[in-house]
Amino acid sequence: MIRVRVTTAGPLPGATYDVVVVGAGVVGSAIARELARHRLRTALVDARDDVGDGTSKANTAILHTGFDAVPGSLESRLVREGRHLLAAYAAETGIPVEPLGALLVAWDREQLDALPALAAKAERNGYHEAAIIGPDEVYRREPRLGPGALGALDVPGESVICPWTTTLAYATQAVRGGVELHLNCRVENIADDGEHHELTTGRGPLRTRHLINAAGLHADELDRRLGRDDFTVTPRRGQLIVFDKLARPLVNHILLPVPTALGKGVLVSPTVYGNVMLGPTAEDLDDKRATNSTEEGLRALLSQGERIMPELVAEEITTVYAGLRSATEHEDYRIRAHPAQRSLTVGGIRSTGLTASMAIAAHVMDLLPETGLALGPARELEPIRMPNIGEAFPRPYQRPELIAADPAYGTLVCHCERVSLGEIRDALTATVPACSADGLRRRTRARGGRCQGFYCGPAVDDLLDTAAAERGAPGTVTR
Repeated sequence: MIRVRVTTAGPLPGATYDVVVVGAGVVGSAIARELARHRLRTALVDARDDVGDGTSKANTAILHTGFDAVPGSLESRLVREGRHLLAAYAAETGIPVEPLGALLVAWDREQLDALPALAAKAERNGYHEAAIIGPDEVYRREPRLGPGALGALDVPGESVICPWTTTLAYATQAVRGGVELHLNCRVENIADDGEHHELTTGRGPLRTRHLINAAGLHADELDRRLGRDDFTVTPRRGQLIVFDKLARPLVNHILLPVPTALGKGVLVSPTVYGNVMLGPTAEDLDDKRATNSTEEGLRALLSQGERIMPELVAEEITTVYAGLRSATEHEDYRIRAHPAQRSLTVGGIRSTGLTASMAIAAHVMDLLPETGLALGPARELEPIRMPNIGEAFPRPYQRPELIAADPAYGTLVCHCERVSLGEIRDALTATVPACSADGLRRRTRARGGRCQGFYCGPAVDDLLDTAAAERGAPGTVTR
C-alpha cells in the first residue's frame, strides 16, 4: 500500500526534496501530478489551507477552444493542446463537463465588423469550426436574448467545466503517486547555496535541489527572491454574480462579448452546478488580497446583463464572488527554465490556465531537464474517479443502487444542493480531505445553494469538527 501524506500544520520533514512546486492551484497541482510519474521525492506547497484556494477557485470555469488567443503564442499552443488533454482526462476521472458551445454576440456595427477578423484569428489558432451567423439564427438559438443583436460568431467547441474538481483530481493523483502536500505553508524567503534551495516557510525550513515557481498571483514576488525581475503581476479583479437554478432554462449557450484589451469581457454562462453566471468585471488593482465584491462592480454587471438578457437580471441571485487573475505586462505566459538556479518559473497564467493546465504541465516536464533534473523513466499513475457534483450527471441522491448499498447517500444534509451525508463523509476522509467549510463546499456543494448554509450550516460544522477530531494528530493525514 502506498503511504501518502498531507500536512496542514506542524514542522515540515527534514529530508531534502528533489523538487518542490510552490503553488497548489490548478497549474501547480497539474505539474505535481506529472512529477508523480517519476521516482522523485516531490513536494507541493501552498500558503492556503487547501488546494485550488486562490485564483483557481474563482473563475468563469470555461474549457476554452483557444479561438481568440494570440496566434503563434505559447498560450495559444498550450490552450489548444490542453483543451483536448483535459476533456479526455475529465471523461476518465468524472470531472463534470458540459459542451454547450458559445456565441460571441455583436451588439453594434463595430462589433459586427470585428467578427470576420475573429473568425480568421480562430483559423490561425487551429480552430476551424467557428462561423458567423445572422440575427435570425442567433435568436433561434437564444430566444431570451435582449433586443438588438446583429449577429454572432458561433464557437461550438466551448464547454463549461468544474474547476474545483479539476484541481482536486490533479492533487489527488499526485499525492497517491507519492507527492507530499504541505498546506498552510507560505514561502517567505529563499536562499540558494549553489546545490540546494533553502525555503523559509511559516512552518519551518524546506530544502530542495530544484524549484518550480507556480505561485500564481505571487509568482513575480517569488522570482524576485531568486534575483529575477522578468515580469510583474497586476491583480485583475473579476466580480461575478451567480443566479438561482430557476434561471438555468433561460440560457442555452455560453454568451460571450466581443473581447477588449482588458479581457474577454462580461459573459452570461451556465455552470455545471445548474446556475447561471454573469461576469466578470476587469479591474486592475494593487492589492493581491482584494477579493471583495463592490456595489459599483455589481451594478455595472447588472446593467450589462440587462442588455444581454433582461429576464436573467430579474431572477434571484444566489451569491456573488470575486477572483483575481494574474495579469502581466506581457501578452503571453511567462514559462522559463533557469539552469543556473536549478529552477523554473510558470508565471503570467491568466484565465486560460484551467484549460491549458495539463499542457502547461507537459511543457514544464520538457523544460525541467534544462535545470539539471534527471527525471528518469515515467510510470502510469493509479486511475482515480472523482465524486460528481455536476447537475448534468446523476448525483448520489438520484442513484438507488448507491443508496441501497449505503443509506448515507440518501440522507440529505444540504437540501438546496441535494448533498448527502455520504458525500460529505467521503470528502472529509478523502486523500486530500476538506478541512474547512469552503473546502467542503468545493467538494460537495454543501452550503453553496440559495440559503448559503442558513439551514445546513450547523450540521456541516458539526461534521467538520467530528472529522478533525477523528483524524487524530493535528495537521497530518496519512493513508
